[in-house]
Amino acid sequence: MIRAFLAVELTEELRARLGAIQRELKQQLTRDLPKGARLSWVQPASIHLTVRFLGETEERLIEPLRAALEPIVAQSLPISLPLERLGIFPRVEQPRVLWAGPSAEWEQGEDAGRLAEFHRKVEDCCRSFGFEPEGRPWSPHFTLARIKAGERQVGQAIAASGILDQPMALGILAVTSLVLMKSELRPTGSVYTKLWGVQRESED
Repeated sequence: MIRAFLAVELTEELRARLGAIQRELKQQLTRDLPKGARLSWVQPASIHLTVRFLGETEERLIEPLRAALEPIVAQSLPISLPLERLGIFPRVEQPRVLWAGPSAEWEQGEDAGRLAEFHRKVEDCCRSFGFEPEGRPWSPHFTLARIKAGERQVGQAIAASGILDQPMALGILAVTSLVLMKSELRPTGSVYTKLWGVQRESED
C-alpha cells in the first residue's frame, strides 16, 4: 500500500513566483504575530494542484488507474487556471490554510466550469476503483502555508494586512496533464514522488 494523490504540477516559473510571494508574506505576517502563533510554509518544490487525494492505495491499482484516466485527460484538457488572489480556508476568523488561486470572477467563467467537469470525471473514475468519495467540495487552490497554532492571532494579522483584498498576477497555469504522486510522511515533512504522468497530446 502507498499513500497517493492525483495532482497537476506547476511550472518552475510559477513555483518561483509563489516562493517569492511566500517570502513577502512571511516577512509581512511574522512581525505582527505573538510567539505562540505558528505557520508552516510549504516548500515551493512541493506546491501543486491537488485534484484527488486517494489515501492508502493498493499498488496493483497504479497502472489500471493510469489507463482509465488517460482518455479523460485527452478529452477534457487543456484549461487555463490563473493565480490571481490569496485566500483562507475555512475562514479568516479561524484560518487553517493560506492559499493562492483564481479570482472569484474566474470561478464564474467557462474555464472554471470545464475544470469542475474534469474534476467530476476524475472523481467518478476514482470511485469506480473503490476509492471513497471525498467529504468536501473541491476548490482549485495552491496551499502556501498551514496555520499550526494561534489561529485567532494569525487571522487577525491577515485581516489587518489587507492581503486578501489585493488582486495579484502571479501567472497562468496551463492544465494539460495529471500525475499520480506518492506521499511519504517524514519528520521533516511530506516527500512526494511522481509515479506516472498522463499528458494531453498537442493538437498542432
